[in-house]
Amino acid sequence: MMKFFSQSSEKGDLVLIALFAVAVFTMPIWLAPFGANYPDLMQRFAIFGIFATGFNILFGLTGYLSFGHAAFLGVGSYTAVWTFKLLGMNPIPAVIASVVVAGVFALVIGFISLRRSGIYFSILTLAFAQMCYNLAYSVLTPITNGETGLRVLHEDPRIFDDKTVETTGPLISQIFGYQMQGMTGFYFCGILLVITVFIAMRIFRSPFGMMLKAVKTNQNRLNYTGVNTRPYTLAAFVISGMYAGLAGALMCIIDPLAGAERMQWTASGEVVLMTILGGVGTIIGPIIGAGLIKYFENIFSAFNDQTLANIYSFLPDGLSEVLVSVTSLFVGEGWHLSLGILFMLIVIFLPGGVTEGLSRIGKLIARRTGKAQKNENEGGRRSSPMPGE
Repeated sequence: MMKFFSQSSEKGDLVLIALFAVAVFTMPIWLAPFGANYPDLMQRFAIFGIFATGFNILFGLTGYLSFGHAAFLGVGSYTAVWTFKLLGMNPIPAVIASVVVAGVFALVIGFISLRRSGIYFSILTLAFAQMCYNLAYSVLTPITNGETGLRVLHEDPRIFDDKTVETTGPLISQIFGYQMQGMTGFYFCGILLVITVFIAMRIFRSPFGMMLKAVKTNQNRLNYTGVNTRPYTLAAFVISGMYAGLAGALMCIIDPLAGAERMQWTASGEVVLMTILGGVGTIIGPIIGAGLIKYFENIFSAFNDQTLANIYSFLPDGLSEVLVSVTSLFVGEGWHLSLGILFMLIVIFLPGGVTEGLSRIGKLIARRTGKAQKNENEGGRRSSPMPGE
């Protein structure tokens, strides 16, 4: 079975993406025991899964580490809100416009940044992201509304909306009469997650993806043989930026508000952590990393002393108080400490990320199952009577 999925065949990809789609759309069921099956968190899992998947196309395939991908996340958010303000609350035009505009920004920034490689490339992307953040925060306030953030208002043109309906209350994006909130919003994001993962899978296994892997392996050797690698790396950068723009648009589809904080360097660093934590260069790894970080951020950060006391209520009072005082350092406001310890353990013992650990477990199970089957077959052969007996 593992050999079947590892093969670069169209049939294998379809089966794998079908299993992934089942896993995504059944998240409300299998996330329930972990307390993470509420729509808002599952939407974040899907949105940041798309963001990390796009980043992995650049970092995982070419080895170019960008510290400025939050710029495209912010550009996608602002574009989506402006689409809502001008055209209407239908999310489809907002998604298309955000992907296109983010791709144009990525083309410009990538064309300049890819003139350098290594740490110099990373610093250039970080500089561009900080410039975009400062422009959105202070200089371009007529477009971005500065620190207050850009939101959709009832008096906006929205030329394709029937503004006689819902003249009061919050404006919510909707398609075919379905509001993009709750489980409907999650399934909309989930569908786009499945589509983007399938596209990424085909990129990974295409000749274009093989060329990007060759760039990561030894770009200098390719240059010496006469291969111009810049068009390939620029294309990967643009595709990655478009993924980030899509993620930014989905954040505004769920909540029609765009702010400059989405362009901060911390958001760029977060997607790097997601990719490394899940597994650089793998297809599903960045999505797992995104889910882990968002789970820590939303679940562990909500724990308090009272929650911990309820968890340890079956223990004696003295021991319960000690455990609460120790555990409280790693949850609530200290959830970053738990995430840091997890990240450190992953980097030290599983350099390939969580997917490497899952792969090791799968191989161990397969090895033990194979040994058990072999012993059973040998035992059966020994117990069989020999001819003539």
